[in-house]
Amino acid sequence: METTMPPLSIAQQMHQVLTQRLAPTALEVLDESAAHAGHAGANGTGFGTHFRVRISSPLFTGKPRVSQHRLVYDALQEFIDQGVHALAIEVL
Repeated sequence: METTMPPLSIAQQMHQVLTQRLAPTALEVLDESAAHAGHAGANGTGFGTHFRVRISSPLFTGKPRVSQHRLVYDALQEFIDQGVHALAIEVL
């Protein structure tokens, strides 16, 4: 019997992209959309619009905070284009 894997959540997809592009030493992607129900950008489902990324990467070494954040935004641009409304970034 063939089993199929359920589709990855947006948070899981974001985790994969960040892992591939930034080689993080620590990474956590949290979907905080449910806490923003009724806020601007919320889609009414409680998923997929508001995220928090906690990340550490050797690519951040020696870069100012704005450059570190830009690396994360650039890596996740496809998700922003597809409807991610808010992205909180915590560089560890």
